[in-house]
Amino acid sequence: MPLRVEEIVENGLCIGCGLCRSIAEPGQIDLVLTPQGRERPLVHGTLPEATLTRINAVCPGTRIEGAQPAEHSAEARHDLIWGTAERLAIGYAGDPQVRFRASTGGVLTALGQFLLNSGRVDFILHVGASRQQPMRSERRLSFDAAAVLEGAGSRYAPAAPLIDFSEILERRQPFALIAKPCDIAAVRNLARLDPRVDAYMKYALTLVCGGASDLSKSQEVLAQFGIDEDQLRLFRYRGNGNPGPTRLETKDGQAFELSYQAMWQNEDKWMIQPRCKICPDAIGESADLAASDVWPGGGPTGEDEGFNGIIVRTRRGLELYQAALAAGAIAVQPTAVGFRDFDLFQPHQVRKKRAVWARLAGMQAAGKPVPETHNLRLIECAQLNSVTDNLGEARGTRLRAKNGRLSEPRPSPNGPSAVVTPQRP
Repeated sequence: MPLRVEEIVENGLCIGCGLCRSIAEPGQIDLVLTPQGRERPLVHGTLPEATLTRINAVCPGTRIEGAQPAEHSAEARHDLIWGTAERLAIGYAGDPQVRFRASTGGVLTALGQFLLNSGRVDFILHVGASRQQPMRSERRLSFDAAAVLEGAGSRYAPAAPLIDFSEILERRQPFALIAKPCDIAAVRNLARLDPRVDAYMKYALTLVCGGASDLSKSQEVLAQFGIDEDQLRLFRYRGNGNPGPTRLETKDGQAFELSYQAMWQNEDKWMIQPRCKICPDAIGESADLAASDVWPGGGPTGEDEGFNGIIVRTRRGLELYQAALAAGAIAVQPTAVGFRDFDLFQPHQVRKKRAVWARLAGMQAAGKPVPETHNLRLIECAQLNSVTDNLGEARGTRLRAKNGRLSEPRPSPNGPSAVVTPQRP
């Protein structure tokens, strides 16, 4: 039996991508911002069985699949932790302004601009700061390089890039998606059912993801400075350097900054959403290209010029990488890098990949549903651990699931939730 949307939410499997709202009939599902600071689907009435079955088939909380072998060349490299790569590199945006303004080294921003400037796509589907509520994120369609740059920078907050994805497909225009790995997994799931996805989504680019924070994390920052959200003119999490400061500006001209370390050094206070803690693919295995931070040890030790770890996943991604490099849209360091270098840049991703199988087993032992996974080598990664370590992960997750720490309340139609609406270009 397919899970009801409410069950997906209540069991901590929803990440708020918005795709369920897009594929349901108009008026059946709203996406709302909950009191917990998460964007979640609110179902009106009872969904038809066919709609519910389709949602279960595409939701990244119920199904996650890694790369398809047909997308890889014979020369691709394979790794138990990191999956498949056509190319590994350390790079950055060729334009110094893009490199400075964007998060890390600006590679994803530069590639988005290149795709538009070269005519490979008509627009970029991504997220950026809301123009009306700058602490919040909104779905963006960008049709030129300047608009892509305007949306640059990490958004450590809820975002629903797929909230009107069906309408975007109805445009019948070639586009690229830049989004979180779970968002791309959702669209790849949909591609198995809807041929328009592969017909029009020409590229899928992602970040190596540390997790999506609740909006309450940002609300804490406002409280720290004694600011009300309606006073904000700007809320930037990163950028203008690497990692760059978290910067707040108010409508009356005040400005406040926090260093990256002050904002994020205490991992217990990241307020990561429940789905992120059991994520089977935070490294973007289903994307064409993934970009990461390059921080040996897993965190910055200060500011630098900005560098991205680049994992080219597919033949299509390799064609884009090579063309962007030849055009000067991106640049790469000549030093060869390998998978073990990425272990050093992203040690927390290595730990998570090795822990996910046991965490999912712990959820199942607690009687909770877990996502169906394919082509992600979770058992093999767990076999790198000791039996004691796997038992510890499984038992800890089972206890958290039993105690409700991996669950969340469903949105209430009578609660203080705010409806999230897609922004028009």
